[in-house]
Amino acid sequence: MPKNGRDRLRELLDAVLHEDNATLGDMAAGAYISPFHFARQFTRGTGESPVALRRRVLLERAAWELSSGGSVTEVAFAAGYDSVEGFSRAFSKAYGHPPSATTEDRRRRWLVAANGIHFHPPMSLWVARTPKGRSDMDPTTLLLHHDVDDTRELLAAAGALTDEQYRRVRIPNFTVESFQSKEESIAAVLAHLIETKEMWLASIDGADMPGERGDDLSGLVKRHERVAARWLDTVREIDLRGGWGDTLIDALCDPPESFVIGSVIAHVLGYSAHRRYLVRHWIRTELPSTADELGDGDPIAWLQRRG
Repeated sequence: MPKNGRDRLRELLDAVLHEDNATLGDMAAGAYISPFHFARQFTRGTGESPVALRRRVLLERAAWELSSGGSVTEVAFAAGYDSVEGFSRAFSKAYGHPPSATTEDRRRRWLVAANGIHFHPPMSLWVARTPKGRSDMDPTTLLLHHDVDDTRELLAAAGALTDEQYRRVRIPNFTVESFQSKEESIAAVLAHLIETKEMWLASIDGADMPGERGDDLSGLVKRHERVAARWLDTVREIDLRGGWGDTLIDALCDPPESFVIGSVIAHVLGYSAHRRYLVRHWIRTELPSTADELGDGDPIAWLQRRG
């Protein structure tokens, strides 16, 4: 702390997060400094621009408010957005699921930040120790969000299939994982895409395993939105506490088995990619007109489309 007792970085943070300071000019005026010097000092101290940090922290607050029962409209305007549509786009891009899919749980809904500065309810900040150089462009984060978005696109594309095309046996007796049931059709592979995350989340949370829930397409779409939100939140929480090397002992297995958490996430992402490329090939075979729209499932092309 400076000798005069002032915490200049805290003063800058206060200016950034003050409810009335929506622009860089407002923030700088609140700190009694020019916008240029304000932005330079703040970025040097936090590694993040004032506008970017404010936007991120307000999105984290919005996620908490939504999980606490707040309406999307009220939360959107409280976060400083001019429209619900603009808020929904920003929220979906940040969290990988729309605001309406935010579920109630006890986890912090933090986004990746190299400075470790996050929203802490009800109206505070939390400064966490964060690995140096972390970015939302790291491969794990990209693969996680690509997997969720790509599955959503495939489910939407499958809606153009007839029921016969959706359920047709394509490779008799085919299994993706030896301990899973057969995945001979588009319906079965899409169901396993979602069921796998549901099962592993149940193990991580210590909850009961989900029972047989069918492969009806409209049901799969709803299940995907629910499980995607929980999946991204769970992995984000594991990453923030540095829990990749933690061991999960699954007592529901017979006999009980232990799994390293990092290997569980890699397992889900690996088999998910296999299933997604398989379904993509089958859908493009049935509906050649969708080839350009579906693309090759390339994370590079996906990120370019997201901007």
